[in-house]
Amino acid sequence: MKQIFFIFFLFSTITGFCQIGISANGSTPDSSALLDVIATNEGFLPPRMTTAQREAIPSPAEGLIIYNLDDKTINVFVGTGWRPPSPIVCGKPFVDTRDGNSYKTVLIGAQCWMAQNLNVGTKISLATSQTDNGIFEKYCYNNDDARCAVYGGLYQWNEMMNYSISSPINPSGVQGICPTGWHLPSDAEWCQLETFLDASVDCNINGLIGFDVGGQLKEADTIHWAIPNFGATNASWFTALPGGIRSGGGTTTNLKTDGYFWSAMESSTMLAWGRAVSYNLRQVFRADNNKNLGMSCRCVRD
Repeated sequence: MKQIFFIFFLFSTITGFCQIGISANGSTPDSSALLDVIATNEGFLPPRMTTAQREAIPSPAEGLIIYNLDDKTINVFVGTGWRPPSPIVCGKPFVDTRDGNSYKTVLIGAQCWMAQNLNVGTKISLATSQTDNGIFEKYCYNNDDARCAVYGGLYQWNEMMNYSISSPINPSGVQGICPTGWHLPSDAEWCQLETFLDASVDCNINGLIGFDVGGQLKEADTIHWAIPNFGATNASWFTALPGGIRSGGGTTTNLKTDGYFWSAMESSTMLAWGRAVSYNLRQVFRADNNKNLGMSCRCVRD
């Protein structure tokens, strides 16, 4: 009987313009909608499936919607990958009590990440090395405060680590320059993020890793990013930005083309592991870098 009732009202609300209204009271569909579902005590139920079942869908159309039983959220196919229609925040935007800066957050798998580059510290000249003087220091691209406001600060590795590590290990939970309750990502935590997004990632490679993990991490625009920002979907809502890099000689390059991010893992007394994403690549570049370089920093919640 309920099915007959539903069919009756479905066809009773089809207009001459092929609009469809689904309701229990025969309401006319809104003039702006091709399909208008009207209810006050029932909802719309999309197909429900696991991530594995979602990935088995052949040639999904852009805009296809499913409910992911593993992530407990709606997923939308955006042409090159799946993502939630909005970021899954963890703890909501928080304020760093040290300077009043506010940061967005995003839950990716089991990890809670900053969704913005860290921007704490006193700006110093690009020509000067950061030192262990009890004051957090940062570089701004081209010595421009406005660049820090958008892309965050650039930090030498020892400054980022707050001078807390002196041997080549892969630490977990080092607070470093992060706010209380947050810590610097280890190389293993970067790997956890990357493999969650892209199963093809091999974290033992020094070089390009994955298939489209970089595209899933990059903010999908050509305002902060240079054209073509290849493969960028920001499917993870990590919103990686191309803050460029400060060279050992004290100059800055690659704003809008490349974003460089430290990990808390050394590879030697002079080098530490990091990640890079680029405007013309959809992968991530994993490499060990000279600690004197100034690179961006993200934090992970404890």
